[in-house]
Amino acid sequence: MSSSANYGSGSVTLEFVIGTDMNRALIEVMNRLNQVPRYPVDADEPIIRLGGQGFDRVVAWFQITAREGNDVPIASYQDFIEDNVITRFERVPGVASVFAFGGRTHEVRITFDPYQAAGLGLDLTSISGELGTNADVSAGNTEVGRRMYTVRFSGKYEIDSLGDLVLEWRDGRPIKLRDIARIEMVMVDPTTVLHQNGGPGIGMGIAPESGANVLDVLDEIRLVSEELEAGILERAGLELFMGFDQSLYITSSIKMVRNNLLLGMGLAIAVLWWFLRRFRATLIVALSIPLCLLFSFIVMYTTGRTVNIISLAGLAFATGMVLDAAIVVLENIFRQREAGRDGNEASLRGTQQVFGALLASTATTVAIFMPVVFLQDEAGQLFADLAITISAAVVASLLVAVTVLPSAAANWVKGTGIEDHHRDWWRWAANHVMSWTNTARQRWAWVATLTLVPLALAAILVPPADYLPEGRQNWIQGFMVAPPGLGVETGQREIMNVIDERLGPYLSGEKTPRMESYYMGSSPGFGTFI
Repeated sequence: MSSSANYGSGSVTLEFVIGTDMNRALIEVMNRLNQVPRYPVDADEPIIRLGGQGFDRVVAWFQITAREGNDVPIASYQDFIEDNVITRFERVPGVASVFAFGGRTHEVRITFDPYQAAGLGLDLTSISGELGTNADVSAGNTEVGRRMYTVRFSGKYEIDSLGDLVLEWRDGRPIKLRDIARIEMVMVDPTTVLHQNGGPGIGMGIAPESGANVLDVLDEIRLVSEELEAGILERAGLELFMGFDQSLYITSSIKMVRNNLLLGMGLAIAVLWWFLRRFRATLIVALSIPLCLLFSFIVMYTTGRTVNIISLAGLAFATGMVLDAAIVVLENIFRQREAGRDGNEASLRGTQQVFGALLASTATTVAIFMPVVFLQDEAGQLFADLAITISAAVVASLLVAVTVLPSAAANWVKGTGIEDHHRDWWRWAANHVMSWTNTARQRWAWVATLTLVPLALAAILVPPADYLPEGRQNWIQGFMVAPPGLGVETGQREIMNVIDERLGPYLSGEKTPRMESYYMGSSPGFGTFI
């Protein structure tokens, strides 16, 4: 459990062990909070969010600005946004929290005339306490005739009638609130300011629940934004602009891994053709790639996994690994044919001879990756998809190599063996290796060189350690810490307006790199961000 206090707010974060039923934990937290007898007068009741809230968890940023011709200050729409826009996005499945900032909510402001109150001998402290008790309460039940009625005391005032509140009676005349105070509905004092492309706006961020499919959530969010844009926001004279969409980065990353996977498959087949130089033999070995990948997809579906960057990376890694068993079996089958055996006998005998070695090789690979699935920490959650896809593909490669490939080799491939078109290369390389290691001194020199040089290079060129690599995205985000005590209006005038002026040429394209859009805010809680 950790807590933090900020300007006008505080938060408590509860972290649970992996595997905890979060719905049950949520109910228990709500029950404990309901046992709190009362909260301070100026404090709102706490809001519970499942999944947390923070800039690092936001998957979509929206900016709300006034349409052309709408002269109403955008800051006055904060209540409207909270009542109509945020509530609609919160109903999207998979959304944990939605928050908006940059606007100003409305409040009932009572400004007392201290001289008038002092002249009448009124105590402002007692008056404020009396104002806090104006609420509609139940007064019990009463039976009239044959019916039971519930008595309700209406003590809550509307804004227009709040001035008629009687504070005291003097000489048979009431002293009303409007006699010593001015009552008005106004916007609260500004605490946060947001600019969108140089103009005022309201920012809104959406964070998903833990474990939610981000792509599905963002697809639904875009549909809801289009619905709001064409409906209630258009009638209110507002525009909704999606400034950040994490699905674009995720989709582009998935496409990149997919293209690399297809490129790897093509290169693997090309290398096979370069060495085998027989179309049918190359086709038989290449068939193991789609069959193994298909089996991996089936395993992912049955285990509840999704196609993501990690799982696609596992498939890309497995593309080269699944060819090993097929190549070993095919080579041994052709070796049996060179010994004079027919197609069926050569396939059967060639597969049986190498099955034990292939089984041991597959078992060791699976034994390396599968334990990652059972890890309960972040590493297990992050690399479980990688371990499952590689293990499934390697197991499938063994099955394909001992079932599909022998049958295809017996019926599709003719001839007694595979002619080695690179025999001269291997003979030249072997002769040079023998000449370089002809004496004992040369052999010890090569052993020392091949041992010490890699160790030295590894010590010199070892990269810095990090948790995850930084992905390149087409947006940047920065924070600026203002001097302590800097007012919001001063920060807007001396910091935000200056930055708006300097970013103007980049937004219009007069200077490069050209910016498509930017938003900038300032808050006493954490300074200025852009």
